[in-house]
This record gives sequence, C-alpha cells and structure tokens, in this order.
Amino acid sequence: MNNEVAPTVARSKWSQRYTLATITGNMIIYGFLLLLFIVTFFPFWHIFILSLNDASDPTYGQFMLWPTEFSLDSYKTVLKDAEILNSIGVTVARTVIGVPLTLACISMLAYSLSKRELVGWRGINLFFVFTMYFSGGLIPTYMVIRSLNLIDSFWVFIFPGIMSIFWMILVRTYMEGLPKEMEEAAQIEGANDIQIFLKVIIPVCTPVLATITLFSAIVHWNAWYDSYIYTYNPDLKTLSAVLVKILNQFQTNDMLSAAQQLANEQRKMPVSSESIRMTVTMVATLPIILMYPLLQKYLLKGMLIGAVKG
Repeated sequence: MNNEVAPTVARSKWSQRYTLATITGNMIIYGFLLLLFIVTFFPFWHIFILSLNDASDPTYGQFMLWPTEFSLDSYKTVLKDAEILNSIGVTVARTVIGVPLTLACISMLAYSLSKRELVGWRGINLFFVFTMYFSGGLIPTYMVIRSLNLIDSFWVFIFPGIMSIFWMILVRTYMEGLPKEMEEAAQIEGANDIQIFLKVIIPVCTPVLATITLFSAIVHWNAWYDSYIYTYNPDLKTLSAVLVKILNQFQTNDMLSAAQQLANEQRKMPVSSESIRMTVTMVATLPIILMYPLLQKYLLKGMLIGAVKG
C-alpha cells in the first residue's frame, strides 16, 4: 500500500511545484535577468574587444564579439607613456595608503560608538550622522584644504576622505550585534580595551571590513575629481583624471587630441586615438574589477549583517 502511495504523493508535489504558471514566471524572471546582464555587460565587453583589436582593421569600431585581428599594440603604447605610468603609480599609492588608513579610522570610531554606555553617546552619534546630510559646499571645502597646505600635495587624496560616516555606521552596527560575552571573557583574562579591539573584535569583523575595503578601494581607484580640483602638478594626476582628459579632448583644426598625440608617438604600431581611449579605459577598469572575486564571499554577508539595525 505504501509503495503505491509514495509515487502518487511525489507526483502530486512535483505538479504543485512545477505548474505552468510557475514555469512561465521563472522563464520571465530568468529572461529578464539575462537581458539585464547583456545590456550591462556588452558595453564593457565591446570596449575590451576594441582594445585588443588591430586599429588598422577596416572593421574596427563595428559590432564584434571577438577581435577579428588580435593585437596588443595599443596596450604596448599606453604602458610606454610616461604620463599614464606616473598616473598609475599615483593611483596605486593613494589606494595602498588610503584604504588601510580609512579602515583604521572607521573601525576605531565604530568600536567607540558601539559602546552605548559612552558618556554623550546619543549626541556624538547625532553629530556624525548630521555630517552625512549637510556639508559646507565646494568653496568652503577648498578654502579649508588650502589653509591646511594640502593643495598640490599627495596627502590631499588621503586626509579629506579618510572618514565615511555611512561605512562607519555599517561597522558600528556589525559590532553591536556581536555577543558581549566575548568582551567579558577577554576582560576576565585581564585584556584592556586596545587588546580586546585588536585581538577579539577585529578578527570577527572580517566580513564587514572586507566590504569596506572593497568600497574604499573603488573610491580611491576611480577618483578623479579631487585630482582635477586640488592638484595642478601633472605628476600628481591620477589614472582616472588622465582618462577623463583623454576622453574629453577631441581632434580639432589647431591641435590633435591627447590620445591621437600618444598614438602618433608610436608610428610603427597600428594604433589610433580610438584604440588608445579604449585601452586606457580597460587599464583603469580591470584592476578594480579583479578585486570582486577575491572579496565576493564577504561582500553580501557584510552588507546584510551591517544593515540589520538602524
């Protein structure tokens, strides 16, 4: 009897789970996601393919899914240019220095504000949250930075943006959700606040700190506006600032664009201003994209756990 009923029950459950409406709904959802993926991914893929295609190819610039004539001449040209190499060095330096300093400041402030017994805790939190919604504006900010002698200084990339209140709130919320017994056990063992912070709290905050690391690295790597506003020395221009310069300059009757000039310097290589633009875009984009697979397992967990509480 039981052997006859079991297949019937299984078929009934299968029919309830895979009804026509369910299958149709799933097809619509997956179709929409596939379309969204194509729309968002293809522009990046198109630029990537153009950067790898021979610029002398008659079909260059047309729709293509892979290079018709593979060539690395554009990359060789770009990576030989002194201005681009210097901008890469500046960008790497600000990222390598800025991210750890941002993590240190954010984590220390978050740990302090996670203690509700702190005198004036509510007022201090309101003070920091207030700065998220109101600022002095561009001109007062420029005047402050100038008064600190940070104009045309590398440290203008580091100190003004060393703190993000939104990121701090994520880390603080994560720390508030940790079991208090961990700190109590460490206190019983004789650990002070610094030891608890470094040896107990920081190791268990890896997911949210990895998330902040990725966010901060993206901000530093893609930053160009501060380089445009606060620096005049060409040696302090970031890679994104050089990319914006190349993308915004077009060939005129009086002078060639920066990309065309760079292309003409390497006359033996079949490169063009368009291939240079595509290649510089990829050089500026690929490194930060490669960070996502390394931190992907922490990214979602850190965002969800850090946003549980207000």
